[in-house]
Amino acid sequence: MAARIRETFGDDLEESHDINVTPFIDVILVLLIIFMVAAPLATVDVNVDLPGSTATPAPRPETPLFLTLKSDLTLTIGNDAVPRTAFAARLDSRTRGDKQTRIFLRADKTVGYGDLMEVMNLLRAAGYLKVALVGLETVSGATGGEVVPGTPATGANSAPAPGGGKTP
Repeated sequence: MAARIRETFGDDLEESHDINVTPFIDVILVLLIIFMVAAPLATVDVNVDLPGSTATPAPRPETPLFLTLKSDLTLTIGNDAVPRTAFAARLDSRTRGDKQTRIFLRADKTVGYGDLMEVMNLLRAAGYLKVALVGLETVSGATGGEVVPGTPATGANSAPAPGGGKTP
């Protein structure tokens, strides 16, 4: 408790009923420092030392086989529309029966995930497990993530086939 000295004589000191906030501020500052130190330690991180790769990216084939899923859910192989019932036969004729051919799958951005998975299931049922998803490259460093028109971007890794199939 804080005490105030009166100008009167005597041994009695009058008690002051004002709150001394200095110790309270000291405690708050100490807690703030503790939380500032402890907060980065509370995050969950998995420390993994990933190996480097010296492999060159796989070259894109001269005549890639594009499978396109339009916004109205119609399929086209190259520029030819294909009904889903004749999909496997038409794909076999385009690849000459080579099931190791990489299929470049592109879909309209309005197509739902479920519809895209149905097409990937059609590919898997036809025996084609090498599927690469195609998108548009964005210019790095551009504000707003501008898209470079007409440049299909395929990742260095192809997307896994549905059902857990892996692509080499």
